[in-house]
Amino acid sequence: MSRRLWAAPVVLCAIFTLGGCGDMGRFQTAASPAAPSAVKPSRAAVAQTPAAEREHERILASYGGAYDDPKLEALITKTVDRLVAASDRPDQAYKVTILNSGAVNAFALPTGQLYVTRGLIALASDTSELSSVLSHEMAHVLAKHASIREDQARQAAVVTRVVTDMSTDPDLTALALAKTKLTMASFSRAQEFEADGIGVGISARAHFDPYGAARFLTSMERNAEMKAGKTSLDPRAQDFLSSHPATPERIQNAQANARQYTSPEGGERDRETYLQAIDNIVYGEDPSEGFVRGRRFLHPKLGFTFTAPENFTLDNTAQAVIGVREGGAQAMRFDVVRVPAEQTLGDYLNSGWMENVDKASTEDLTINGFPAASASAHGDQWQFKIYALRFGSDVYRFIFATRQKTTESDRNARETVNSFRRLTLDEIQAARPLRIKVITVQPGDTVESLSHRMAGVDRPADRFRVLNGLDPHAQVKVRDLVKIVVD
Repeated sequence: MSRRLWAAPVVLCAIFTLGGCGDMGRFQTAASPAAPSAVKPSRAAVAQTPAAEREHERILASYGGAYDDPKLEALITKTVDRLVAASDRPDQAYKVTILNSGAVNAFALPTGQLYVTRGLIALASDTSELSSVLSHEMAHVLAKHASIREDQARQAAVVTRVVTDMSTDPDLTALALAKTKLTMASFSRAQEFEADGIGVGISARAHFDPYGAARFLTSMERNAEMKAGKTSLDPRAQDFLSSHPATPERIQNAQANARQYTSPEGGERDRETYLQAIDNIVYGEDPSEGFVRGRRFLHPKLGFTFTAPENFTLDNTAQAVIGVREGGAQAMRFDVVRVPAEQTLGDYLNSGWMENVDKASTEDLTINGFPAASASAHGDQWQFKIYALRFGSDVYRFIFATRQKTTESDRNARETVNSFRRLTLDEIQAARPLRIKVITVQPGDTVESLSHRMAGVDRPADRFRVLNGLDPHAQVKVRDLVKIVVD
């Protein structure tokens, strides 16, 4: 987490603890776990344990469900089959699920369940780069890293519980937990280097370009640098580098591994086939379940929008829309809760879901024609202003937290709530997802001119270079295929 948002977890802890957790399934509706869209398993069926099934459903719910794209599924099935045949365990079955998330991530379960986000697929530039990710995750399964990691996580949970229960010294508790996390992190780095080596070998034996791993690690590092200062507070948005640390040493190691397998004819990149397969893939957030545009949150399906205060960064998480002001001194949470139709909103605010509510501050309101109520509350270090607003059959909560109540913090809360309104029909129809479009470079095209055709992204020239694996000073070549983002 960037230092700019270092205080954010404290604020969010207060909001989540005092604010409770509303049912935000309406904001991020996952595909039905009963029939997820997934790439077909290779060879024998993947063993499904009850624990793995529960974890699979949790992953689907956390990452927006499965992403349905027959072209991509066919490409991944073909790639996985080649990798399996080239591995030391051709009898090991895998099942790959494409997740409907703009995050750049991939991970594996011990059973051979592999997950890759459409955000990662959009960032890769050829099949050899995708194969490097898939073979890396296969390596975690083959080396039993996934099983070991599960055991380590269980051990860490036990340590955390014992230390928390038995120690009254907060400094001692923090030290013990930090040591546990450090041990796990060090172990994880060792796993990653081993998986890199195994994965590069599998890709090379499958006749993919073994340098795909080094290229993609570089792209992910550059992509992460673009996110610096805007770190997401949602676990779904954490990218591959959060759990698969990419350092210059790791990239050099991947290059050294690749040199062991390079043959005179080189390896296959299959760039054209790959780009044709990802043409029109959704890029970034899928607006069907609500999305952020700058300081504004829009939910086309439910038909409403609101705007956060100046200097706030919004994050549409699986549980709520979270906003944090630069510096971390103010934060907000927006979610949906179930309130019986016969219960007044004022009674709901005073019903005990939040501690230390000042009942005398409760006020009935009307906001843009919608029934609403507000109240104040306080914690040890934070002051809260809470609102409940009835929109159709749902009740939405705004919870604002500030370290020190000021005229500005009151105004921020009031203006944000007053910005809640219905979306117009034109706004709903215009709320389309951003997509990747693959185009051919024409004479006269430059990085700058092509980036001007990008829509809905910040720093378009830098984004264009990262998406297309171009170095900071590289230029496009006529007749090359490149990716741009369009709406």
